[in-house]
Amino acid sequence: MSHVAAEGSRQFRHEAQRLEILKAAAAAIAEHGFHGMTMRGLARATGRGLATFYDYFSSKEDLLFSLQTDAFETMASSANAALEGVDDQVDRLYVFILNHLRYSAENRSEMRVLVHEASALPAGRRKTVRLLKEAYFNICRDIVASILVAGCKSPGASGVDRLDSAEVERVTYSVFGMLNWSYGWYDPRQHGTPQDVARTIHTLAVCGLVARCPERFVPSSLEHHLDAIALPPLIGSSARKVASTENQKTRSGAEMRARLMDRNTV
Repeated sequence: MSHVAAEGSRQFRHEAQRLEILKAAAAAIAEHGFHGMTMRGLARATGRGLATFYDYFSSKEDLLFSLQTDAFETMASSANAALEGVDDQVDRLYVFILNHLRYSAENRSEMRVLVHEASALPAGRRKTVRLLKEAYFNICRDIVASILVAGCKSPGASGVDRLDSAEVERVTYSVFGMLNWSYGWYDPRQHGTPQDVARTIHTLAVCGLVARCPERFVPSSLEHHLDAIALPPLIGSSARKVASTENQKTRSGAEMRARLMDRNTV
């Protein structure tokens, strides 16, 4: 084997080991939280000795930064590749959604870390990750803006006369809200394939973007109704009193259902 081939083989093995460590570390961080893990604990979770672990990552922050940057660079490049040759903007949104959900379904621990742990990085590295996130966000944002302008081919689903940049932001963040939190509830045994979930999210997004039904916007009378109702404190004595009352109602309802089940089930 030539020196060049040997060096290429060594680099390949090193990168494969690095990816194995990242994946195992993501599972440990997802379970215990970034601040709940030490370097020794991460090394143990990945099946490596501490010295070997330090050969790949100099600190917990270094590992978390690698997880974040690897993931967002990969998702952005993968989305762009998947969108090549897809011209219709409604179709492009589906491709983007499904591509994201495939990652989410196959990398649940990594997605949990991406959603929850970026704030643990120092400011400089947070900025780097934020720029990668923005690049990925803008792929979807451009598609959303195009659909708002052009509408879709369905009757009564024409585009808008004037593009509202704030609405584009709201819709794009809403799409990511549905995508990002799917890791927490998606179970293929209960919710179907990633394609099934993608179709649901795609329908919600597209119909919300282009439908012109009379109920598209909430009547202002409902907003005024809610404005007149003060929110009780989320945390505090009033909240505990409400929670206690609701718990009593829940227990009573559960007991009633149990009695009905006992009475009416063979």
